[in-house]
Amino acid sequence: MSDTKMSHSVASTNLADILEKILDKGIVIAGDIRVQLADIDLLNIKIRLLIASVDKAMEMGINWWQQDSYLSSKAKEKVIEKENKELKKRISRLETKTEQK
Repeated sequence: MSDTKMSHSVASTNLADILEKILDKGIVIAGDIRVQLADIDLLNIKIRLLIASVDKAMEMGINWWQQDSYLSSKAKEKVIEKENKELKKRISRLETKTEQK
């Protein structure tokens, strides 16, 4: 009798593979919660969640984190530059007012 071994081919997918596929393609989860009493809306909540990689999000035209000063140093610099310009204008106006007196 010959010794034969059985081998099984099991396709296993780990969490990293699943996450990579989701981030590559993107996934949208949407839901609505509505509370009514006698046909009167008391509460209406719309929930939208998009999970995607940064590259995929930018491909879709989503890049809000680039303008958020808490998340982007470039956006923070722009805010500081804008504030500086406004302060310089204000100082200039104040100086002209004091010179006129």
